[in-house]
Amino acid sequence: MAEPNFWDDATKAQKVIDSNNANKAIYEKFMQLSESYDEIEVMFELLLEEPDAQLEAELTQHIDSLQKNLETYELQMLLDEPYDHNNAILELHPGAGGTESQDWGSMLLRMYTRWAEQHQFQVETLDYQAGDEAGIKSVTLLIKGYNAYGYLKSEKGVHRLVRISPFDSAKRRHTSFCSVDIMPELDDTIDIEISPDELKIDTFRASGAGGQHINKTESAVRITHLPTGIVVSCQTQRSQLKNREQAMNMLKAKLYQLELEKQEQEALALRGDQMEIGWGSQIRSYVFHPYSMVKDHRTNFETGNVQAVMDGDLDGFIDAYLKYRLNQKSE
Repeated sequence: MAEPNFWDDATKAQKVIDSNNANKAIYEKFMQLSESYDEIEVMFELLLEEPDAQLEAELTQHIDSLQKNLETYELQMLLDEPYDHNNAILELHPGAGGTESQDWGSMLLRMYTRWAEQHQFQVETLDYQAGDEAGIKSVTLLIKGYNAYGYLKSEKGVHRLVRISPFDSAKRRHTSFCSVDIMPELDDTIDIEISPDELKIDTFRASGAGGQHINKTESAVRITHLPTGIVVSCQTQRSQLKNREQAMNMLKAKLYQLELEKQEQEALALRGDQMEIGWGSQIRSYVFHPYSMVKDHRTNFETGNVQAVMDGDLDGFIDAYLKYRLNQKSE
């Protein structure tokens, strides 16, 4: 950073600074944990020499605090896979079921937005398709922040809701599904070859909010990757060029994710494991009726506080998943 030409490439320089700041934060947190441990050790020795109820209560508080901080630190240390530190692209696609499923999609949109805000991540809407009567048809978000992808990769899969539908006059119980897709945002250092001949590029008028300019010009861009059938779209920028650039980044991320899934499936096949991909293979169930529970079917982590989860309290599920992945690697 002290080199004279450090700022010649501003983008590269910023990445170095961000990486340096992240490493500093990890080191400083470790030193804080170490100091807390030393303080607890001293307090414990004093308590052995001379029992004191007030000191014992204070020691218990310090131990509880250290335990929580240590768990948070361990969670951060689990994020050591490629691109864990990157921004995350999150897509929501409600399943069959019309308004009921589309409303479930909007509930998940709110949940992830709340979670991101609680962790000081920035949320940018790249594509938004409103539902016919309520909810959403699809949404693509860019969640910006250090470790955003590392945390959110636990959310990839089908999410199932069971509740009494507010759209059913007979007040019957309904089951809805929504697919959540998570990809890391890739930068220019990741070389993914895409031939122009493999692309079909369409422009159209944006359908969401954004002002007269966005809605009256064909600034929105949809790109179809012909070999895989992957479709991405971006409509939030005024410039067609910027929307196209963002859509290409999304396509690269999807192709990268596709390759990762292929490698994982091959590894599962070698181990003799079978993994069905489909609406029946939901990763998590949210039950509002006849009882309240949210349960992750991969880790068996569950909670009865459904409202807290829908307000963005996902850290317990994320922690359990990262530890689950760590155990898978060690087997």
